[in-house]
Amino acid sequence: MSATGGTAPGTTPAFPWDDALSLALGRLRWRPRDLWRATPRELLFAAGLRASGAGLGLDGLARLIQDHPDTA
Repeated sequence: MSATGGTAPGTTPAFPWDDALSLALGRLRWRPRDLWRATPRELLFAAGLRASGAGLGLDGLARLIQDHPDTA
């Protein structure tokens, strides 16, 4: 993954940081601290866009916890 949101072949796409920064700091004219305090869903809502998908459900959360347990 690159610092600008690129991905290596065969990997999950990274968060589109360049697009998020351009939207928040350019079009919405937010201060950087406002962007870093917002969730991706809040950023989309402020831009008048709708997030795709239903988000993470309990089953998905359980899978994440199982796949990525906390280590001591």
